[in-house]
Amino acid sequence: MEPSNDHHPLIIILGPTASGKTSLASHLAYNSDSEIISADSRQVYQQMDIGTGKDLDEYIVNGQNIPYHLIDIKPPGYRYNIHEFKADFDSAYSQIRAKGKLPILCGGSGLYIEAVLKGHEHTQVPENENLRKELSQFENKNLLETLANLPNPNQIKIDTSTRKRLIRGIEILTFLKENHLNKNPGKNYNSIIFGLNPEREKRRNKITKRLKYRLENGLIEEVKNLLESGISPEDLKYYGLEYKLVTEFLEGKLNQQTLFEKLNTSIHQFAKRQMTWFRKMEKDGFEIIWVNDELTFEEKIDFLLKKLNQFRLI
Repeated sequence: MEPSNDHHPLIIILGPTASGKTSLASHLAYNSDSEIISADSRQVYQQMDIGTGKDLDEYIVNGQNIPYHLIDIKPPGYRYNIHEFKADFDSAYSQIRAKGKLPILCGGSGLYIEAVLKGHEHTQVPENENLRKELSQFENKNLLETLANLPNPNQIKIDTSTRKRLIRGIEILTFLKENHLNKNPGKNYNSIIFGLNPEREKRRNKITKRLKYRLENGLIEEVKNLLESGISPEDLKYYGLEYKLVTEFLEGKLNQQTLFEKLNTSIHQFAKRQMTWFRKMEKDGFEIIWVNDELTFEEKIDFLLKKLNQFRLI
């Protein structure tokens, strides 16, 4: 169905890990003639399926394949960045609109979602391999001190939730000391943002249960296969969470119980950081319509469709 408002319509479904985003987005796409664009910084990689939680079977609804974009587009070992994501998003968005369909941006990376909505100028900042190599020798506390001492003339919000993003932040501010960025506001999207935030204990239980299942059903084998394919342990650790800790387990640095405990704690902390980012988005003026988790799945879909009708997006 052709949307009634053609001013760059965009549906966004965000939420922390294990909140049920993919399933909800797929069913919404089925009911609204939409296609999904992934806003996940690790699902872009091929052969990294279990650790990134692709759950591709969730893109099949009532026997129909729901088209998705920006999943399995880069080889493992590659280092994807926000600049590439923004360009890939723009391309996928244009393809979907050319078909007369609605795009649904779905994921847990607040940084990627904000890059779409704000058109971040700092995505233009090139990578500085020499600086990255130099910074890789320092501990996180030293990196935070370095970042704090750099001028931030554009008041760019730096994500310090992971070591990778902390180093990228220093790279950006270092570049800005001697360079100016072209203004790149991007499209002014007619967007509606839905948020999923299950009750904390429910989310924690789901994360733990899902982690146990993945460890028992191929996660360790997936990491082992990636290492045997020639990807270095350091390159795998770069991706964090499952890939970092399972690699350390395979190196003999962790036993299985410690692997589970550390990974479980790390994923809970990651989900908390995601929610902190989304709350900050609200403070920055983005309206997020939080979907009541007490609703049944069917009631959630009905709620989303009614909102889309109300906003004249379908």
